[in-house]
Amino acid sequence: MRLVGQEGMIGVVPMRDALAKAREQGLDLVEVAPNADPPVCRMMDYGKFLYEKAKRERKARKAQKSVEVKEIRLRPKTGEHDIDFKVRDAERFLKQGYKVKVRVWFRGREITYPEIGRVLLQEVATRLSGVAEIESSPRMEGRSLLMILSPSNKG
Repeated sequence: MRLVGQEGMIGVVPMRDALAKAREQGLDLVEVAPNADPPVCRMMDYGKFLYEKAKRERKARKAQKSVEVKEIRLRPKTGEHDIDFKVRDAERFLKQGYKVKVRVWFRGREITYPEIGRVLLQEVATRLSGVAEIESSPRMEGRSLLMILSPSNKG
């Protein structure tokens, strides 16, 4: 097998010799590339390796930015003044860096006129065009019409 030490390549050695060298240095013998010809093994402290790997993953998770989604619910019969309020809230959320889910909720027979909801969502999108980009266009989800807006780079 091809043996790699902590300083670098050692060479091709029999398995017995590789195990003896690893034991001598108090290290583990880890098979790195079993399909290579000859197979490649590395001498390392496996416990330390796993610890450092977990540490790197924790650091990467901490650096990851999770985006929260705020939701604004409307109805097809929502009044103009109420829509203004909801748009103002959505604008505030977008400026804070949140994504905004705009949902038009249909009750009863209102579901037979989804175009009213589409017009409403389009109006909200045009009002927020300065601070938002449409991430997903309006689509039906159960008894509601849903659109997701994300903060734009302009805003």
